Amino acid sequence: MADETVEQTFSFAFLPSKKFSFLQDKGTLALLMKWSMLGRISAQSYSFDQSFHSYNCEKFALCFFRDPDVAANLKNMEVGVWVPLDKPVVFVDVEVVPCTKVSMELFDPISSCGILRPSGHIVKCFHDVHSDYDELRQMLQEEDSEHYYVVGREERGEFLFRLFKHLCLGGEICQYEDTLQPYINTTKQVYKDLISVQKDSETKKIGVVSMVLKVCAYDESGQCFPGRRAEEQTFAYLIVDPFKRHVTIFYHFYGVGNFTV
Repeated sequence: MADETVEQTFSFAFLPSKKFSFLQDKGTLALLMKWSMLGRISAQSYSFDQSFHSYNCEKFALCFFRDPDVAANLKNMEVGVWVPLDKPVVFVDVEVVPCTKVSMELFDPISSCGILRPSGHIVKCFHDVHSDYDELRQMLQEEDSEHYYVVGREERGEFLFRLFKHLCLGGEICQYEDTLQPYINTTKQVYKDLISVQKDSETKKIGVVSMVLKVCAYDESGQCFPGRRAEEQTFAYLIVDPFKRHVTIFYHFYGVGNFTV
């Protein structure tokens, strides 16, 4: 946790020309609408002026939310209306999220463990609360599911898996998919939009260079971003490219209805 005594050492500049395919592709937008996430999920990129190191990630995040250019462009959603951050951020919670994956192999076990039928359709199952529950959502959410650890504990912590889980669970009035592929395809598209990779000059292997921070900001009244209350599907991540000195904030507000950003 970073407190208000941290000095402002980073400055940020909004990059409005930076576009994201998942926010422009018609097919993806249609899925986001179906999943009740359209207009509630967004991404913005900014440049910054100092070298980024993992040890100062809390200072970086606090400076980000306190920066005037960020405050002028970053919006929060309250009662279905986009509003600017109008009060100064006094501290942030920061979680460093592992991000090492450069392929979709992490999801291979889901296809062969009983979550999918031979046809590729997701197996439905009984649930006390949700009448349309299925084995995929049970694997994602319930640790006592027989399939919970088909993807290992360490890999479940990866940003790629977290992104997949966010998309599968969707918004408040989500219409869930009958097959796995739309989730896999959209996860891949968003991940490629957000993450920077480069080839190691010696090993020739492709590796992730981005650092991912899950963030939550607080003003004098309490939590202010993302959202005013804690909710699993209300989330914000800072994705930092330390070489380009670019940072992207990727965020979603859980609620009813689709809105235009």
